[in-house]
Amino acid sequence: MSPVKRRPFRLDARRVGALLAVGSISAILVGYFVWMVQPAAARETDAACKGMRGNPQNPVLGRIPRPAPDVSLKGIDGREVKISDYKGKVVLVHFWASWCGACEDEKPTLMAMTRDLAGPDFAVVTIASDMDWAAVKKSLPDGAPYQVFLDPPAEEGRIGPLTGTWGTKAVPESFLIDRKGRLRYWFDNRRDWDSAVVETCLQSIIDEE
Repeated sequence: MSPVKRRPFRLDARRVGALLAVGSISAILVGYFVWMVQPAAARETDAACKGMRGNPQNPVLGRIPRPAPDVSLKGIDGREVKISDYKGKVVLVHFWASWCGACEDEKPTLMAMTRDLAGPDFAVVTIASDMDWAAVKKSLPDGAPYQVFLDPPAEEGRIGPLTGTWGTKAVPESFLIDRKGRLRYWFDNRRDWDSAVVETCLQSIIDEE
């Protein structure tokens, strides 16, 4: 019996070209998708944080965003903490006082947001313009889910000296610092910290690499 002759394998140039074209188109689409997702995420962050009506110009710190001031804070135990100690985390620095009515109104939503979001990647640091810790304890009889530091003013009912170095003239005011230690947003006056817009803004900054 005669051996079976096998036909030599031949590539169809048209088929190869089609496969290459499909592969190229797929790579372009994947690249385009990645390119589109990143700006979309950035737009969502920008829109949410703009929805919080942050002020871009601070009377002392100047144009925002900018590097965050590095200041020392003293807790109730007497230990000092610097803002730079939080680098690697997103930090909300919140200025308030026990004698401030707007601060009292804002407090429940600030507590609720802190309980929802605080963790290894996010911290809420509050600085009270009160004369002593007794006033702070009276304002927070059950404690607080966030850290509290004291900035005693020269006289009762005024803001503390450290608070003033951040361009704050009246409380409440808040500053949002990203993982790299950059001051990203300044929120003068009170906010509803438990709202969907706030959560989207904060979470988007937390999710940044």
